[in-house]
Amino acid sequence: MVIAIDGPAGAGKSTVARAVAQRLGFTYLDTGAMYRAVALATSERGGEPADVAAAVDIEVGEKVLLDGRDVTSAIREPHVSAGASSVAADPGVRAALVRKQQAIVRHGDWVAEGRDIGSVVAPDAKVKVFLTASPEERARRRAAELGADQGQVLAALERRDAQDASADRTVHEAAPDATPLDTTGMSLDQVVEKIVELARS
Repeated sequence: MVIAIDGPAGAGKSTVARAVAQRLGFTYLDTGAMYRAVALATSERGGEPADVAAAVDIEVGEKVLLDGRDVTSAIREPHVSAGASSVAADPGVRAALVRKQQAIVRHGDWVAEGRDIGSVVAPDAKVKVFLTASPEERARRRAAELGADQGQVLAALERRDAQDASADRTVHEAAPDATPLDTTGMSLDQVVEKIVELARS
């Protein structure tokens, strides 16, 4: 069974998906980490991001491995985060990573989160949730997570939203059969409980 969790940057996808996977005993798939890994590999090796994405071996789970090397911390560096948004806008990178992601979720029980999960990566997912929150709420959460200035984080999120909206992607549109869930003002436990109920029903 696949539970697909979509939504824009800072909506809480990673935190929620991890918690849902833990509650249900599923495996968590962080697709964003895969884009970050491609950004890191491209910055280190050079070359076209799409070629890098097709060539590298990425394993995601408790740790993120790039060709066998633990890059769990390295992919969270600010310059890698910035690069991830750029490589994610590359259709060749997306095509390569979607193929890898589809192969991963073909077997077993997964909570997969990211962008385009319910519409592109796992269109047959049994449960699809589209997480949203107000820009201010998303910025507040991300700033708390990073220990950063909320105003600067909000400006960065707005730039990211604009880039995503113009990159021929569906990150701001829920799949037609997805359940929209606005998490503004909700606790993590409340959000997780909603998704667990959907999965069980």
